[in-house]
Amino acid sequence: MLFKIDPRIFQRFPGLIVGAIVVKGADNSGTAEEIQSSLRSQETRIKIEFQLPTLSQHPKIDVWRKAYSAFGGKPDKNKSSVEGLYRLVLQGAELRHINRLVDIYNLISLKHMLPAGGEDLGKIKGDVLLTFAGAGEPAVLLLGEKEPRPPHAGEVIYRDEISAICRRWNWREADRTKLTEETKSCILVIEGLPPITREEVENATRELSELVRKFCGADANYSLLDESKQETEF
Repeated sequence: MLFKIDPRIFQRFPGLIVGAIVVKGADNSGTAEEIQSSLRSQETRIKIEFQLPTLSQHPKIDVWRKAYSAFGGKPDKNKSSVEGLYRLVLQGAELRHINRLVDIYNLISLKHMLPAGGEDLGKIKGDVLLTFAGAGEPAVLLLGEKEPRPPHAGEVIYRDEISAICRRWNWREADRTKLTEETKSCILVIEGLPPITREEVENATRELSELVRKFCGADANYSLLDESKQETEF
């Protein structure tokens, strides 16, 4: 099984770097108090360093707004995952505990201001592809929604052989492949577009891998994907 990036993605979005972590043998049950404490620290830092009215102007947020606009998305309505997290914090919310893996990648997303997400490999069928949606994509039930809806043709999606597993690049993940306390193996991704550098993505990916090993007792090996390396095995 492979995680692959469609070459057309690099043509439309040159300089894309994706950190992909293959996690196996994870214990995703319970709560890690150290992670919860670190989340609270990041929330405090964000409230000091950022303001809600100007958040969208930050280069690490603006780059995703421009990317969404480039494939026909509406960044004011469908926000990148990292902008969504930051807005929750700046609106006074405390990120709730989901499970260890999700808590850990949320922590890394807050700390490095990069989108991060993950899918349960036990629920994936075939290869995972980052690509553009075609016409007539199957409807997919997204987290927090009541009815399945198909992606729009041309939007950036992650998909497997069945359907999309994340819509509008990193906007919202599918319910079918979500991480739960029963998840043992998964693929985690961190995404960067210029002006975000390869070093920033690699540092965040390495740190995420280390935290997953420490708090989930898992094997966690990462690769960096770019125009010169467009796939990795999982």
